[in-house]
Amino acid sequence: MLPPIPRPDDYGVSRKNGFLPVDPPLESLRDPYYKRWEQVVSNLQALLLSRRLRQTIKNLPIVTASRLRFPAEWRRAYVLLSFMTHAYIWGGDRPEEKVPQSISIPFTQVCNYLELPTVATYAGVCLWNWKPIFPEEDIDSLENLSTLATFTGSLDESWFYLVSVVIEARGGSTVPLMLDAITAARSNDSLAVTVCLQELAETLDELGTLLERIYENCDPHVFYHRIRPFLAGGKNMADAGLPNGVQFDTGADNDDPYVQYGGGSNAQSSLIQFFDIVLGIEHRPTGSQKPSDSSTDSEAEGPTPRPSNHGFIHEMRSYMPGPHRRFLQDVSSVANIRDYVESHRLNHTLSVAFDACLFMLRSLRDKHIRLVSRYIIVKSRESRSHARSFSPRSAPNHQPEPLNIASASTHKTQRTDNLRAEAKKLRGTGGTALIPFLKQARDETGEPAIDAWARRILSNGPPELAGEPNGFALGKMGEHADGELEIVGLAGVWRMDDSEGGLCHW
Repeated sequence: MLPPIPRPDDYGVSRKNGFLPVDPPLESLRDPYYKRWEQVVSNLQALLLSRRLRQTIKNLPIVTASRLRFPAEWRRAYVLLSFMTHAYIWGGDRPEEKVPQSISIPFTQVCNYLELPTVATYAGVCLWNWKPIFPEEDIDSLENLSTLATFTGSLDESWFYLVSVVIEARGGSTVPLMLDAITAARSNDSLAVTVCLQELAETLDELGTLLERIYENCDPHVFYHRIRPFLAGGKNMADAGLPNGVQFDTGADNDDPYVQYGGGSNAQSSLIQFFDIVLGIEHRPTGSQKPSDSSTDSEAEGPTPRPSNHGFIHEMRSYMPGPHRRFLQDVSSVANIRDYVESHRLNHTLSVAFDACLFMLRSLRDKHIRLVSRYIIVKSRESRSHARSFSPRSAPNHQPEPLNIASASTHKTQRTDNLRAEAKKLRGTGGTALIPFLKQARDETGEPAIDAWARRILSNGPPELAGEPNGFALGKMGEHADGELEIVGLAGVWRMDDSEGGLCHW
C-alpha cells in the first residue's frame, strides 16, 4: 500500500505561494495588549541609534502570548520578538548574552507554538516579513513588495530579504506541480511527468535570474558591515563575545540554560530542500565521498536509498516551521521521480527534461556561490587587508574598540599561530565549512543525471567565475603570509583557509 501524496493545505503550504502564507502577513497586532512590541519595532532604528534600545526592552512589561488567537498573529509576534531579541543582543558595543524576561518569556512561548528555535530564522526575516505595495497585484515581483521590519531601515536590507521572498513566490507553483508529477509517475504517465519536469526546469531558470537581482540594490559593504551582524545567532560566536551562546531568562526556578542556535540561512528555505527531495538529490555530510556503487536497479517507488546522516542540510530543517518540516518529511516518503526516470532511461525526452532540472538547479547554486564570493569572501579580504595595514592598537592612548561579529575577524587575524591552527578546525553555520559545503551541494545536484552527455556537463564544474560580470574567482584568493582567511557569517564566526567561506546555504 503506497502512502498518500501529501496535501499542501494540510501543512500550511499554499498551492500558489508555496511556503509563503496564503494571505499577506499581518502588518501589526491590533490588540492593544501588544502595542508596546509594535512601538519598539517601528522605532527600532531610532532606538539603536540613540542607544536606548536595551533599556527600553528591559523596561517593557512582561506580556505573554496568551492573547494571540490565529496563526497569522503568532507569526507576527514571532517577527516582532525575533527582531527585538537580535537588536537587544547585537545593538551595542558588546553583545548581551542574557535576554531579559520582558521578551524571553513571550518569545519562548511563541517559538514553542510555531515549533521554531529562539532565534531569528529565515521564516521570520523573509517568509513572514513582507507586504504587497498594491494588494491587487501579484507578489512574485520585486516591484510590488516591501518589508515589514528591518534592523537598519536601509534599502539594502529590505532588498536582501525581498529577493528571497520573490524567489519563494515565483517558485511556489512548483509544489503542486511536482506533486502532480509524483502522481503521474505512479500511474506510469511518462508524458505528464515530462511536462512537469520541463516546467520545473523553466522555473528554476527564472529563480536564478531573480537571485542575481540582489546586486541591483544591496551593496556588499553595507551588507557585510551593517546588516549581517544583526542576523547572527549564538552558535560559534565566542570570538564575537558570546562564548556560551545566549541565555533566555524565563524566570524559571532553575537557571535557564544557554542555547546556541545558528542565525538566518537560506538553507532554511523549505522550497530549496523541496527541489532536492523531488529530484532525488542526495546530500552527504560535507567532505564525504559518493559511494562507489551508485547503481539503482530497483523500480520500486520511493527514493534511492540514501545515507541516514544528511548532516547540515537535515539540521537546517529544525529551523523551519513545524508544518513545513513535516511536509518535507512526508514528500520524502513518496518521492519517486528520480527512480521513475532511471527506470525509463530509454525515453530520451523524459531523461532530457530531468537532466535539465538538475542543470538549472546546479546553475542556481553556481550563482549563489558567486554571490557568496562577492558579499563575503571579497569583503573579508578587504577587512583583513585593512587590519594588517593599520593596527589602531599600536596607537598611543588607544581605547578598546566595540566588539561585534563585524569586527571579530579583524581582531582575530593578529592571534598566535596556535590559535590559527585551532581556528581552522571551526566550521560555519551549523558547524559546516561553507564554501566546501556549497560546492559539494552544487556538485551533488548533478549526480543523478541520466544521459551520459548530461553527466559529463554536470560533473565538469561551473564556468570560470572570474569572467562573470557579477562573479569572482573562488580558487585561491591571493597568497597571504599565514594562508588563513577569516569569515564572519550570517549565523556565526568561523575561520578557514583560502578555499573556504560563505554567506548562507542553498
